[in-house]
Amino acid sequence: MLGTIVNALAIIAGSLLGMIFSRGIPDKYKEIIMSGVGLSVILIGIKSALVSDDLMVVIFSVIIGAGIGEFLGIEARLEALGRYFERKIATKSSDTGSFARSFVTASLVFCVGSMAIVGSLESGLTGNHQTLFAKSILDGVTSVIFASTIGIGVMFSAIPVFLYQGAITITAGFMKGFLVPHTIAQMTSVGGLLILSIGLNMLGITKIRIGNLIPGIFLPLVYFAILGFLQ
Repeated sequence: MLGTIVNALAIIAGSLLGMIFSRGIPDKYKEIIMSGVGLSVILIGIKSALVSDDLMVVIFSVIIGAGIGEFLGIEARLEALGRYFERKIATKSSDTGSFARSFVTASLVFCVGSMAIVGSLESGLTGNHQTLFAKSILDGVTSVIFASTIGIGVMFSAIPVFLYQGAITITAGFMKGFLVPHTIAQMTSVGGLLILSIGLNMLGITKIRIGNLIPGIFLPLVYFAILGFLQ
């Protein structure tokens, strides 16, 4: 869990720095910086999405995962959690709903990437935290930019990051037999598509409920488990 703890603390520290810097950044600079971040997120998503060559598993994982996520209402639950923090923390002068939006956006960016999955698995299986330490640096820098442009809700994304990565780390030992490189590559590709969608949403091109797509990340693992059981 050490890597996950460091990751969460890096997001909090970066967000605090971002809020300090935001006071001196004109809105036009925030807007163009946010566009640059959105384009960068798209690039990361495309690169991750192309990791696996088994497109059918990736496609069906996204489609079936979308149905599961929509049924569970994951995106709505994330937004509700963001609004809860907003009521408790945000000031009266804050833009209504901006806190929740920044919380959801940052939570998705920090959770669905391949480093979050692979790093948490490595942490749980081998005790190697190096990938999560590297992710902590990247997330810390990203949170500075996010918090300075979209608000303090970014800082509270450390909570779902801690819970999400912590859960993967703790359960990794039980999934050891199914976590072959091929399956991890498929999970990474699905995560890459979700990251690509985040970038498109950030640029205002789409309004995809990305939170509801998260279950798709883990469906390659389920597929491999079922396949192994039937053989």
